[in-house]
Parts: sequence; structure tokens; C-alpha cells
Amino acid sequence: MATETSNDPKSVYDFTLKDAKGNHLDLATYKGKVLLIVNVAFKCGMTNSNYVELNQLYDKYKLKGFEILAFPSNQFGEEEPGTNDQILDFVCTRFKSEFPIFDKVFVW
Repeated sequence: MATETSNDPKSVYDFTLKDAKGNHLDLATYKGKVLLIVNVAFKCGMTNSNYVELNQLYDKYKLKGFEILAFPSNQFGEEEPGTNDQILDFVCTRFKSEFPIFDKVFVW
């Protein structure tokens, strides 16, 4: 995961991260919004219900200042082994998700 931050980050908005397409995204873009930052994995036993529920939340509240930021990680039971392209294809084709999917992360 590539991150760029100020020397002394004070909040999540001080980070710039790569999305799953490799574009740098400044999280300051989301200032003033309610954020749900979530780890996702497409081989998890809860994948179907999780994405359905995330989509329902997003559809219901996106026009009211709500944003979901999804971060795939393969650390937990190796449930996200795919490439970014495979992850995007799965999420956007199968579930029609519209919220941003970020580059795979390593959780500390």
C-alpha cells in the first residue's frame, strides 16, 4: 500500500492513498462526510451478505454525506488473494458496488 502523509498527520484526512486502479486519492476529499472505513475480502464466508448490506447503506445515505471506503486485505485467512483488477471486477460486476475500493492494505 502506498501512502503519502504530512509529517505530522492529525486525522484520516491527512493521508493520500492509492485506489484499486492505482490512482492517488487524497482523503481530504471526504472532509465533512461520515466515513465507514471497512476491510473487505471476496473469499470470506460473509462476502455476499456484507456487500449486499454495504450497498444498501451506501444507496440509502450517499446523498446525505455518507461514504464507504473499502480496503481489501489478504491477511485474514487469505480471503482476498486476487489482484486489484480481479477485486474490482468481482465487486463492481457481481455486486454493482459504487463506493471506492482501495489498493490492498497490510493491517498493522
